[in-house]
Amino acid sequence: MEPIVQTEKLSHIYSPGTPFQHAALVDVDFCAYPGELLGVIGHTGSGKSTLIQHLNGLLKPTSGRVLVEGKDIWESKAATRQARFQVGLVFQYPEYQLFEETCYKDISFGPRNMGLDEKEVDRRVREAAAFVGLPDSILEQSPFELSGGQKRRVAIAGVIAMEPAVLILDEPTAGLDPVGVEQIMNNIHDYHDAKNAAIIVISHSMEEMARRVDRLVVVNDGHIPLEGTPREVFAHGEELVSMGLGVPRMTRVFHRLKALGADVDPSVYTIGQAKEAVLDALNRGPHKVENRLCGESKKEPADMEFSAPLAENGMEQAASDEKGAV
Repeated sequence: MEPIVQTEKLSHIYSPGTPFQHAALVDVDFCAYPGELLGVIGHTGSGKSTLIQHLNGLLKPTSGRVLVEGKDIWESKAATRQARFQVGLVFQYPEYQLFEETCYKDISFGPRNMGLDEKEVDRRVREAAAFVGLPDSILEQSPFELSGGQKRRVAIAGVIAMEPAVLILDEPTAGLDPVGVEQIMNNIHDYHDAKNAAIIVISHSMEEMARRVDRLVVVNDGHIPLEGTPREVFAHGEELVSMGLGVPRMTRVFHRLKALGADVDPSVYTIGQAKEAVLDALNRGPHKVENRLCGESKKEPADMEFSAPLAENGMEQAASDEKGAV
């Protein structure tokens, strides 16, 4: 399968030739595929926001290329404009970008810029509103009269209304309560399922990423050191911690068990996987596992940096979190 969007040796330098020169990205090769749900993680200042702003032409590469459906988005002004409709970007706290008199006008802004007729604009506005759970009655209200969560939905609907082949969301659940988080993520999944769009989510929530995405890309100091399925990436727990990132609580529990000498898979990140891993370890040698956990046959090694708090209540907290997210 060919990527829907990709970068080739992408580099970006801020303030070149000045004392503030900073290489935010260095020779980055990145790709996302049609229908994929992709997570991007990285510490603040890692380069992840710079990366996603290149994908729809908000930033121009210092060197390298950005391709959408195999075409360089900077080969012409027309190609750049088209890429901005194909790749929709929702910034963190997008509700601060609302500006129209009514929700309808705000959501219709993008489709109207695409030159669509009023009938098609109306269809897209109402369909996008439905995707994010907004009733028609809200469309004629001022967006500034809505709650924070509703404003977030209006802003996301404004990007969805352009029906992008790639939808990028930068911390879409930031500042929302648990119910709001679940609702917004379900809305995004509804769009993903209906349009088979590639969804790229940038988030600091390892728990959310573990449950939601098909693949993870880790950005660190302008490079991509790790990528793969959540299980493959979270198996590198110590490396992630050294990059200023965390891992899901359940993964930390199993890294702790591994450090204590238990023969378990440390890449576990869900309750279901935890159950399978424990049963598998017991089937391979229950007495051996039990003895090691009790410290009878092996001196306890030094704890991993992120595992110290887990000795008392890590498993209970992980189980509680997953139940609450269902």
